Amino acid sequence: MGCDGGTIPRRDELVRIRKKPEQKDREAELAFRWRHCTIRQLPLQPPIVACSLGKLYSKEAVIEGLLDRSTLPESAVHIKGLKDIKPLNLTPNPAYDATKAETGDGYVDGGKSPFICPVIGLEMNGKYKFCFLWTCGCVMSERALKEVKSSVCHRCQKPFESSDIVTLNAEGEDLKRMEDNAAARKLSKKSKKRQTSEDAPATEESSSKPKKLKIKKEGKAGPSRAGAKIQDPAFKKTKDNYSVAKDPAASEVLKSIFTSHKTAAEQTRAHWVTYNPFYN
Repeated sequence: MGCDGGTIPRRDELVRIRKKPEQKDREAELAFRWRHCTIRQLPLQPPIVACSLGKLYSKEAVIEGLLDRSTLPESAVHIKGLKDIKPLNLTPNPAYDATKAETGDGYVDGGKSPFICPVIGLEMNGKYKFCFLWTCGCVMSERALKEVKSSVCHRCQKPFESSDIVTLNAEGEDLKRMEDNAAARKLSKKSKKRQTSEDAPATEESSSKPKKLKIKKEGKAGPSRAGAKIQDPAFKKTKDNYSVAKDPAASEVLKSIFTSHKTAAEQTRAHWVTYNPFYN
C-alpha cells in the first residue's frame, strides 16, 4: 500500500495520536509564588506582609485592595483589615545582588533568593518550607524550628505557641492546618478579652455609682423619719412643709424679699424679686 510517488506512510502519520497535556514547570511556578505579590502578580515590594494562610503580599497592594474590594482576587477575600496581615521580618541574602545586570557573557544563577533563614542559612526560594511567627513576624525555615526546638523566637527571643507558626505558601494539609491555627488564635484572643472584662476591679464599679447620703440613727427623743435623720442640711429645704419665714438660720434680709414677710403690707410698688400685681 503506497501513496502518490510510491511512498509508504507510517502509522503515526495516518492515525491521530492524543497529545499529552502540557505540564507546568514546577520550579518556575515556585519561584513566581515566592517572589510575586498574590494580589498584583508583580514582584514583591517592601514592606512585605503575609496573611494567616501564609500568602505573600506587598503591603501597598493590600491597602489598595481594602479601599476598593473589587480589586481583591478570590485568594485574598479573607483579608478584612490590616489586623489580618502581619509584617514580615526577613533576613537579606548577602549572596544576592539585585543590581547585577545580565549582560549575557557570564552565568547568572536565577535560583538565588533575596532572603535566607537566619538560623541555618537556607535560601527562601520555594525548595524548602519556610514559616513565620504570628507573634513577631520573624521568618525562618521549618527545618530550623524542628532542629532547634524552643518556645521563644530564634531571632528576637519573643515567646510563641505552636498555633502561632504559619507556613508560607502552604498547600494541601499544611493549608488546612493554617486555617485551624487561625481559628484557634481568634478563639484564644476572644477568651482573653472576656477574662479581662470579668476580672475588672470592683473599685471602678463602686466609683461609677452615685454616692449615697450618710444616715445617722437617733434615739426615741429626737425627731426622726423612719428612725433616721438626714445629715445633709441642703436636703431639708426640699421638704414640702419648709418655709424660709420659719427658718431660724435665714436672715431678715432674705425673708423680706418674700410676700409672706411682715413687711409685705408696707410695700407700695412691685417687688424687685417676686412680682406682685397688687402693688402696681
